[in-house]
Amino acid sequence: MLPKALLSRGAALAALDLSLPVRTAQRAASSVTIPPPACMLQPLEVPTRYLFGPGPSNVSPRVLAAGGRPIIGHLHPEMYQIMNDIKKGIQYAFQTSNNMTLSMSGSGHTAMECAVFNTVEPGESVLVSINGVWGERVAEIAERMGGKVHTLVKSPGGHFTNEEIEKALAKHKPVLFFLTHGESSAGLVHPIDGIGDLCRKHNCLFLVDSVASLGAAPLLMDQQNIDILYTGSQKALNAPPGTAPISFNDRACHKMFNRKTKPVSYLLDMTHLSNYWGNDGKPARDYHHTGPVSGFFTLRESLAILAEKGLENSWRQHKEVAEYLWKGIEDLGLKLFIKDKDLRLPSVTTIAIPEGYNWRELLTYMMKHHQMEMTGGLGPSIGMVIRVGLMGYNCSKPNADKALAALADALKHCPKSKA
Repeated sequence: MLPKALLSRGAALAALDLSLPVRTAQRAASSVTIPPPACMLQPLEVPTRYLFGPGPSNVSPRVLAAGGRPIIGHLHPEMYQIMNDIKKGIQYAFQTSNNMTLSMSGSGHTAMECAVFNTVEPGESVLVSINGVWGERVAEIAERMGGKVHTLVKSPGGHFTNEEIEKALAKHKPVLFFLTHGESSAGLVHPIDGIGDLCRKHNCLFLVDSVASLGAAPLLMDQQNIDILYTGSQKALNAPPGTAPISFNDRACHKMFNRKTKPVSYLLDMTHLSNYWGNDGKPARDYHHTGPVSGFFTLRESLAILAEKGLENSWRQHKEVAEYLWKGIEDLGLKLFIKDKDLRLPSVTTIAIPEGYNWRELLTYMMKHHQMEMTGGLGPSIGMVIRVGLMGYNCSKPNADKALAALADALKHCPKSKA
């Protein structure tokens, strides 16, 4: 016979309304009031287009296939090996032996912020050259994190002499000087020689943006005394957007690892990222963030393609195709925005908007009738130029012919004002 206490407990349990959990489950299910969106019940559709703007560019089937490889853990040994490969590929592309070489998990803006956040402390002087949109962005980033920002300004397409730069370095005594090598908003490739020497003379770090120029125009990080160099994956490097190679030399490392204050961003703090990439000499890599695994696959493949082709061959190809495109543009009666041939960016060509035409109508026509993307200006060059990009996988004379045919068709069919 069961003890009286157990019998009483059993009676109490029997008296409970055991249907309550069922009603709770039903009530939870009925709380879903937002139905599945109709668009999510349809298959993904992506059009096939000619990406002949300033980026992203079309990528090769080989790079696309790399992005479809099975996902592995971001801390697996195999992933570390891929990251090591990427580091070596970036060192080749940048022409540097810097140990502190890696790829940011994000677009070129991520590398831009990483460079500024890690090397500049609040109140320190920063000198930014602005001849297009990218200098404007860096100036704002430095200002937001508390830097004392000074600027050298030219209109879009203008460039700075070494004498102008040295005068500003002597005046403002910055800890960091920024210059865009490939100013894609204006179509200009800026001369670099000698600027790194000036920065060393004035005890200043030289930061260079090569997002639009890397792989398309000659750039030699170590030989040209560039302290910090970054790029993006989606231009001439020809991978999908989302990864951003960057490299710091010993001078830059000494500055950023001997700070008095922590960088304003945890995600972009190089004390953590250097460990994540195995650059700090420690035996183990600690978890910092989940890197873009598939993005690293495609970045590695694009760097492999560049290594197989050879940097000098890539520079030569971009120059030859650009010159072919430039002649075709002039044959159409159009004017190139950058007058000096030696200052034209091989990857992104800028065309002065033809008189009497609405540039937006021209671009819309080419997209509608040719499935071809070209773009207008950006930042200070809006309303001044049409931008045509032939880079990486897209860099070929047949593609230049397609671009020229689309431009000719648009000029023929888009209305021209009589004014």
